[in-house]
Amino acid sequence: MPRVAVLIPCHGEGPLIAEAVASIQEREPVEVVVVDDASPDPGTHAVLDALDVRVIRLERNVGVGNARTTAFEATTAPYVYPLDADDLAIPGVLARMANLLDADPGAAACVGDVEEFGDTNVTRTTPTRLDPYRVALTNEFPVTAMFRREKIPEGWRPYYEHPGYEDWNLWMGLAERGERVIPLLAPAYRRRLHGERMNQIARARHAERYAAMKRAHPQLFAELSEHRKRSDLGKVKRALYPLVYGARAEIPFERQIKPWFDRLGIWTRAAR
Repeated sequence: MPRVAVLIPCHGEGPLIAEAVASIQEREPVEVVVVDDASPDPGTHAVLDALDVRVIRLERNVGVGNARTTAFEATTAPYVYPLDADDLAIPGVLARMANLLDADPGAAACVGDVEEFGDTNVTRTTPTRLDPYRVALTNEFPVTAMFRREKIPEGWRPYYEHPGYEDWNLWMGLAERGERVIPLLAPAYRRRLHGERMNQIARARHAERYAAMKRAHPQLFAELSEHRKRSDLGKVKRALYPLVYGARAEIPFERQIKPWFDRLGIWTRAAR
C-alpha cells in the first residue's frame, strides 16, 4: 500500500498539469489523483486524457478547496501531499517527508521550504514550528506540505460560503488543536510564479474571509494573548504582526518592496 497520496486539483492548466504529474518521481509507489474542476478548454481535456494516473472529472466548477478535498476523499494513503497543477514536486522528497512522519507519530504534518521559479528564483523559508500566534495573523505555511490524513478529517472544505484561504484555515485548525509539525529543513516543492496569483477579488474579500476564519476558530483567537507570550517571534515582531497582518490584505507597496527584501535575505534563505 502506498504511504503517500498526491492530490492535484486542475482547472485549465493545460500542459502544466502533465509537468506536475511527471515531477512526482519516487522509488516507492505513490497514489496520485488529479481532479479536473470543470476545466473549460479542450487543450486541458486532451492533456488529462493522456495522463497515466487516476483523473476524476467534475461536471461543475467547485473551487480548489472542494476539488482538493475530492481527491483527498478518493485516496487512502496515510499521508497526503497537495500539489497545485502548475507547481512541481521534487524527486525523492515524498519519501523523505514520509520517513520523518514515520519517525514522529505525534506530528500532524511535515513542512519544507518553497523553491520559487519563473518570475523570480528564490527559496522562501517556512517556519519550523506551528506557532498559533503567527498563524492566527498571517499564513506563512504553503499549501504543499505532507499531512497525516487522520489529523485533517475535513480536508480543505470551505469554511464559509465564498471559497478562498482553505489552506490557511486548515493551518489555523491544526494550531487551535495544539498540533505539531516537523520540518524537512529543505525545499518541499517548486512553486511556479507566472503572473499575479492573488487577484483583486481575493484582496477585496480578505477582511471578509479573515472574519469568517475567526468565527470558525473561536478558541484560537480567544487564547491569542497567551499564544503571544509563547510565540517564537522576538518582541518587536510580536508587536508588529497585528499591525501589519490580521485583517489587512497586504502591507502598502508590499509587491514593490518584496524583491528588495529578497535581495537582503528577508523572508528567504538561500542555503542552510
